Amino acid sequence: MSESNLILDHNKIDQKINRIAYQIFEDNYDQSEIIMAGIAKNGYLFAEILKERLESISDIKVNLKELVIDKKNPLNSKAELKMESSEIKNQSIVVVDDVLNSGKTMMYALQAFLAAPLQKLSIAVLVNRSHKRFPVNADFVGLSLATTLKEHIEVSFEDPKNHIVTLS
Repeated sequence: MSESNLILDHNKIDQKINRIAYQIFEDNYDQSEIIMAGIAKNGYLFAEILKERLESISDIKVNLKELVIDKKNPLNSKAELKMESSEIKNQSIVVVDDVLNSGKTMMYALQAFLAAPLQKLSIAVLVNRSHKRFPVNADFVGLSLATTLKEHIEVSFEDPKNHIVTLS
């Protein structure tokens, strides 16, 4: 078993969340409502925290939805957002995940938004590993981190009072 190194402690993650929330607000200041779609599990947990923070600093109503995708087999499954395409029409969308690695998961997740014209589509991630294999760039990034392909980033939102990011 490899040793884990702490990359971000709870306080640093909290600062990153604040900054991302303000950036989303600045980018959407003219909107009364946005849709925040968190990629299932950690992306959704991160989106819940971002929603709370964004609503505490602005009057923007955040409609939080879970975006479910089969990360192991995205090509043979469809990204599921529990909204009709008519509900996302002409909306501003922020897709949220904890870690952007190669862009593969995000690339397939974005297919959920292809059925309707959107006003704006943005991506927010806590950690960007910059191992691009797909043409996906995050608009809002907490931390950009150069890692080797063998290293693994682990984000833990399990304890609400002690969020951490580790590298192993």
